[in-house]
Amino acid sequence: METLWAAAAPLTARDVQDALAARDLATTTVLTVLGRLERKGLVTREREGRAHRYHAVASREDHVAELMRDALDAAPDRGAVLARFLGSIPEDERAALRDLLD
Repeated sequence: METLWAAAAPLTARDVQDALAARDLATTTVLTVLGRLERKGLVTREREGRAHRYHAVASREDHVAELMRDALDAAPDRGAVLARFLGSIPEDERAALRDLLD
């Protein structure tokens, strides 16, 4: 996902593989992971010639916000979870949250 989020345009599986060259992944492995991400609704693909180009459905920020909503939805006491979260972040981030709420 990091590779797709960082890209300015949709990528082929080969592009993703090249971006992850340090990991020495097989093309079939990259295609398998991209297929799983597509089935989970995180990635879409479009055909271009014989290949497909993949791109993230949502931005990194949107994805993380969704994960945060899912975590809150799983909590029986959302207020307690939010209080713990706010108590665990640095003051400058709390100030940024106050500004956003205002």
